[in-house]
Amino acid sequence: MDGRDLVRSMRVVGSVGAAQGLRTVRAAWRRKRADAEGLQPRGAERARVPGLVQEVRPAPGGGVIRFSRSELRIAVTVHGAVFWGWDGAAPEPSYALAGRCPEPDPRAVLEPDKDGGWRLVAERVTVVISRHGAVEVQTPGGVTLRRDLPPRWWEPVGGGPARWMQRSEVAADARFFGLGGRASGPRLRDGTYRLWNTDPGRAFGPGDDPLYITMPVQLVVADAATHLMFHDSSWDGTVTLREGEEGAGSGHDRAGTSELRMDGGPLRCWVVVGTPARVLLVWASLTGAAALPPAWALGHHHARWGFGSEQEVRRIVAGYQERDLPLDAVHLDIDHYDEHQVFTVDHEGFPKLPQLAEELRRDGIRLVSIVDPAVKAAPGNAVYDSGTAEDAFVRDASGRLVRGVVWPGESVYPDFTHARVRRWWGGLYEERLGQGFSGFWHDMNEPTSFAAFGESTLPRSARHSLEGRGGDHREAHNVYGLCMARAGYEGLRELSPEERPFVFSRSGWAGLQRYGGTWSGDVATGWPGLRASLSLVMGLGLCGVPYSGPDVGGFDGSPSPELYLRWFQLAAYLPLFRTHASLRAGRREPWEFGPEVLEHARVALVERRRLLPYFVTLAHLARRTGAPYVRPTWWSAPEDRALRDCEDAFLLGDCLLVAPVLDPGADRRAVRLPRGRWYDTATERVFEGPGQVLVDAPLSRIPVLARAGAVVPVRGDDGALELEVWAPAPGRTGGGLVVPDAGDGWDEPEIERYVTRWQGRELVVEQELEDGVTASPYPVRVRGLGERGAQR
Repeated sequence: MDGRDLVRSMRVVGSVGAAQGLRTVRAAWRRKRADAEGLQPRGAERARVPGLVQEVRPAPGGGVIRFSRSELRIAVTVHGAVFWGWDGAAPEPSYALAGRCPEPDPRAVLEPDKDGGWRLVAERVTVVISRHGAVEVQTPGGVTLRRDLPPRWWEPVGGGPARWMQRSEVAADARFFGLGGRASGPRLRDGTYRLWNTDPGRAFGPGDDPLYITMPVQLVVADAATHLMFHDSSWDGTVTLREGEEGAGSGHDRAGTSELRMDGGPLRCWVVVGTPARVLLVWASLTGAAALPPAWALGHHHARWGFGSEQEVRRIVAGYQERDLPLDAVHLDIDHYDEHQVFTVDHEGFPKLPQLAEELRRDGIRLVSIVDPAVKAAPGNAVYDSGTAEDAFVRDASGRLVRGVVWPGESVYPDFTHARVRRWWGGLYEERLGQGFSGFWHDMNEPTSFAAFGESTLPRSARHSLEGRGGDHREAHNVYGLCMARAGYEGLRELSPEERPFVFSRSGWAGLQRYGGTWSGDVATGWPGLRASLSLVMGLGLCGVPYSGPDVGGFDGSPSPELYLRWFQLAAYLPLFRTHASLRAGRREPWEFGPEVLEHARVALVERRRLLPYFVTLAHLARRTGAPYVRPTWWSAPEDRALRDCEDAFLLGDCLLVAPVLDPGADRRAVRLPRGRWYDTATERVFEGPGQVLVDAPLSRIPVLARAGAVVPVRGDDGALELEVWAPAPGRTGGGLVVPDAGDGWDEPEIERYVTRWQGRELVVEQELEDGVTASPYPVRVRGLGERGAQR
């Protein structure tokens, strides 16, 4: 017996209680034993590289290049994305792709190149393949963006999955972003990042990695262009990044490097080149349009693990109402279940849950339910019994049910990689809808199994359907949460076809946006946790998941009034605006922090409600264009190197720049502005970018700046939509987009386009139509006319 395992076991038993602690010890040993029995030892391995080019077979959009020890399939799609797969790997089957792979672009031509290599020439990108198997991505002008060296495989002599490594070089000025939800970003510094969705088992901060959502998606920003690289393998792996350096050593540039190592799966990837907006548009066309949240989900949510009863929920709601604070949703955690069992209700604490839900709904407040994947392994549990009849649960290599330990105790896990199991699980949400719930948050779905030692998840040898192909947890682990989100989303569409499903998931993978969004998970209470919250939202948006947000105040502990307020003010400008805390944490209601914090929090809540039409517009634009709500300040100017390094401010759509206060005691802060004129929305003071400015940040607010010429749809005093227009600079024009939305349902409203221009001394705001322009159908409020000059 490993001595460290014994020590960990004793610690766990002491910390969680004897009964649950002993279960976690047994679960850890079961997992270890299952993998010893079900996984073949790797043993001796053979190393392999592609070798030299032997034969080329051009095809529409690309072709196949056969090397002496491997085969490369490469093609450019009609969207301009480049796919290549080694060992003949094809784009499908893939959990990342939405539907069928796009058609190849017949204009792209594979032709001979110098030194025995080949080149694939397309409209927006050129790919050069050397005779040894190096793959170089270039702009149409011939500037190299990325060079993949010949890959290397290590194949077990006795059979089994091959490990592989791909080393790449990027421009010396390039910066890395992405890789899913990373607490230390959004810009990813030198270091190694693991690709294995992980419940850290505690509140996390910027130094913790990996977390709940990892994706092999890199967004690389350089002077020449931005490119996205996605390696389509869901196996465990690592990415080691090293930024380049210009003029290093003897005056020559040192390229940045990325080294990807995977424990298995196909070596296949997608590359998209262009501006950030184009890259995310093509990425969304490949992986699917973002699910559109109902309008109420873009309001304020209040949650807590430990409400415990209907009386407590009513008390909290009454607190909001008595203080005239906007509230749109209340979330119920696992304590509303009967002994933590999914799809049940504790009838002692919540004897009339449907009635409570109806009362809240009349007041414009929705109930949201937590949903965990683990099912208590006990006959008589309705979900366990129906799942057993359906043969829905994950089994080991010997055919036995895989058991883990979660909140209800000994538990089994649905195999969401099987379409039949997803249909069964999706049907179970009928019980939730019957209880009056309108939305759902998926938790513990990495999946987590408490363990006294080792990994807190299922055995790697556990068997999964993988859509009928068959395989084990090494391949299924990272897509487990994604497939659960799909099951919930598709089930809700069947059960309640007139309403948009609202699902957000702690774990996921590339393509999660098709079914909903995510949140930070258990971010630690503290100023570093506040900074990590912004990092996660920005990084996930650049990976194609636009809807996310943190636990306001942090998951654990008791934030100071200042920290709570600054977190609250930041979250008011993020897609998911939710307070939440653990069972043993301090309170999170705004009135619990004193009258000053309450009044400042009220301002943030009222402003969020006023901006709701803008958030709805951003949600529609995210669905149609792939552009996240929250964008880095370099979004429209990736060539601005100073903006690339800006991690403490963000653009909310095209119109607003938000500069949260992330440090204690600050009442002013520096803000780096993109090019153009910007207005402080509180004072209407004018600033000119590009450059850095110092702005006031009193405790009452965080700096929010509006772009000159912006047209922002807002909610007027009467609740109707109106346009807030920020005056363009003299002689300049402006504009903005509006998507009027009923708040729910499946109608696809048209995108309305507005332009602003000076006509003499008068500012004119007009709607653009196909056959001309017309006056705005909404009331217009012009701001920014009081300043006579710009200040730097």
